[in-house]
Amino acid sequence: MAPMNTPRTLIVPGWRDSGPRHWQSLWAALIPGCERAKQDNWLNPSRQSWVVSIIDLILSRPEPVVIVAHSLGCIATTHLPPPVLARVKGALLVAPADPERRAVLQDFAPVPFAALPFRSLIVASSNDPYCTFRRATAYSRAWGSELVRLQDAGHINVDAGFGHWPLGLALLGSFGVDVQQAAAEQATSPYLEAA
Repeated sequence: MAPMNTPRTLIVPGWRDSGPRHWQSLWAALIPGCERAKQDNWLNPSRQSWVVSIIDLILSRPEPVVIVAHSLGCIATTHLPPPVLARVKGALLVAPADPERRAVLQDFAPVPFAALPFRSLIVASSNDPYCTFRRATAYSRAWGSELVRLQDAGHINVDAGFGHWPLGLALLGSFGVDVQQAAAEQATSPYLEAA
């Protein structure tokens, strides 16, 4: 059993979930003790339902957690209540969504613009079709997040050519997550990114 101070990794997918070739799914299969948030409705997301499922997962065990969120999962993470946020050690927030740009995501607006009480890192693309880099920069300032800009990386997903995504895995390792097994496996994976 891992020591209590070893963080548990929680994968929080975005709208429509992350398919089997998405880096979140690949990492979930390889990172020891990794868990994944599940939602009742991936196509028509409800903020309350999504947030409650993440809360339940965070509170299901006593260890601190590191959240690995993509797209709408990033925004759902920022809607967590303060007592739950206190259980979070850090968050890797990749390609955050802009729910004000898509009617189906409107329930997640307005996006909270309060500082997160833990280390967070936003990875955003210069040409993400779901969130401008300018908006991602505003999120990073409001949330107190470090910001990594990827040039022409789209939505940092399978459609943009991302498989195991070694850079992302290295960034996750900076939060104290054991990524050695996942890093070793990615060298032999058929799902390497082209971007």
